[in-house]
Amino acid sequence: MCRGRATGPWGGAGERSAARASRLARLEVDAGWAGPHDRAVRRSRPLLLILLGLASLVGAVALGQRALGLDELKDVISTRYPGVPWVDAPTLATWMERPAGERPHLLDVRTPEEFAVSHLRGAVRVDPDQPDLDAVPRDGRPVVVYCSVGWRSGALGAQLLERGHERVFNLEGGLFGWANAGRPVWAEGSRAAKVHPYDDEWGRLLRPALRSPLPD
Repeated sequence: MCRGRATGPWGGAGERSAARASRLARLEVDAGWAGPHDRAVRRSRPLLLILLGLASLVGAVALGQRALGLDELKDVISTRYPGVPWVDAPTLATWMERPAGERPHLLDVRTPEEFAVSHLRGAVRVDPDQPDLDAVPRDGRPVVVYCSVGWRSGALGAQLLERGHERVFNLEGGLFGWANAGRPVWAEGSRAAKVHPYDDEWGRLLRPALRSPLPD
């Protein structure tokens, strides 16, 4: 996939401008920023600063200066959705061991194709583009949202908090971080060995052995 002097997931120096634009456009779509309904938000100064910061990270990767990691993405997501708290994987694992009536509600904010490869045990998929917010339970139990790395789930978490949900958490590192730590993922009631990588570039945040093949 990488050509020329490629040293990072966004290719070599000659490709960095096009790759940067592509990545930022994809992030806007995934986090629900794109579209006519969000034009005012996209023109805001805070979001501009976020995108500029992310662009600098992508530029550094394109030049091979360093690898973009989940911790850096977390910082940008936290700036975009400052009101959405995080829950780390060990804490979530503990919550998932509670009695059935006390376990958190797990919302998987990814596409059907991603969900089919693997997901957290007991998770319910929520459409990242048109989520049914009214279907999310209000029974006092925590609601944990997650996606691949936290972008799409951060957007959903913010919407739920705006709707009055009080115990909403975004999974730190997303499903990629969970799986990279050796924690279990499931598909059709059985342990799964792979995770959908989203695409070739974001998939590099997954350990190679975990990446499921993408369609040609």
